[in-house]
Amino acid sequence: MIRNKEDDILKCVAIKGVREFEIKEIEEPVSANGQVIVNIQKAGICGSDIHYWLGGEPKGLVMGHEFCGTVTDPGDRQDLKVGDRVTALPISPCGHCRACKSGNVQYCVETWLHAEGLSLDNPGALAPKTAVRSDMVLKVPDNVSDEEAAMVEPTAVGLHAINLANIKIGDSVLIIGGGIIGLVSAMFAKKAGASYVAISETNEARGKKAISLGVASEWFDARDENLINKLLAKTNGGFDAVIECCGNAPAVSSSFAAVKPGGTVVLVGVATEPITIPTVIAVMHEITVQGAIAYTKEEFTNCLELIAKKEIDVMKFVDDVVNLEGVQNAYERLTSGNDSAVKILVDPNK
Repeated sequence: MIRNKEDDILKCVAIKGVREFEIKEIEEPVSANGQVIVNIQKAGICGSDIHYWLGGEPKGLVMGHEFCGTVTDPGDRQDLKVGDRVTALPISPCGHCRACKSGNVQYCVETWLHAEGLSLDNPGALAPKTAVRSDMVLKVPDNVSDEEAAMVEPTAVGLHAINLANIKIGDSVLIIGGGIIGLVSAMFAKKAGASYVAISETNEARGKKAISLGVASEWFDARDENLINKLLAKTNGGFDAVIECCGNAPAVSSSFAAVKPGGTVVLVGVATEPITIPTVIAVMHEITVQGAIAYTKEEFTNCLELIAKKEIDVMKFVDDVVNLEGVQNAYERLTSGNDSAVKILVDPNK
């Protein structure tokens, strides 16, 4: 651990400005309101983290909401002890609203207000230690590595998207965007029974990687002016389902154009600004358009179980592990547009 022993100060990575991080000092977290204190072993870099970094706001934010670590203070969790390996949902649902009571904590109005690594008042895992809401903490099975446990959160996002798409055996599925969420979604689409899974991606290295990893049948260059015609010809009129993982206007428009009449589009990518979409296609073709945010607690737990049972392999998506000093370069790689990397983990104690 990089630490000032005299003042209980930890080194962390925080947003300094547009596309820029800084190594800064924060106080070591202590348990409040029963929080569990976790010594971080591995943390993942998420697409939503990249949005914050690209915009340079909020300054001072310590990100990192995908992680695995060991308990140093179990807080009010009597079933935990010092040294236990854990991961956690980074969210902060209220627990009593209609969404929470229905099991859909992901759209509780309070879920993201104090989310781990996504809010200024709750520093995340790009630091050696973090404080976690105790009811969100899950024990990690002994046969699940730290790296695998840090992959549970993004894996759950992909599972949620595919569950909402209601994939049936024999369906054709298009994934727009070959980042980690796109590749995980492709993996689950195949697991759900899709007979043909295609990836649309501007980064050729990522497109080819989707094929080599075995999660996609074919990749298409999203920059191709004849893309939609090729997609429609390949599927004889459109895909049964399209999972949009980019969140920009061209990607969303492509999803509407590539899905078959009566098909389903699941919007996973988050647009940071309003975008224009061809609603006439949705109306004329009676397309089902479904938003997707995060995951349910059940889906998060399910992903941890799937990894433990070796029913899915998430390690094939991990490209590198860096220390805090390597975070800046890791973000640059993930946004270069020509690097094949889709998931880079961080070891804050390395």
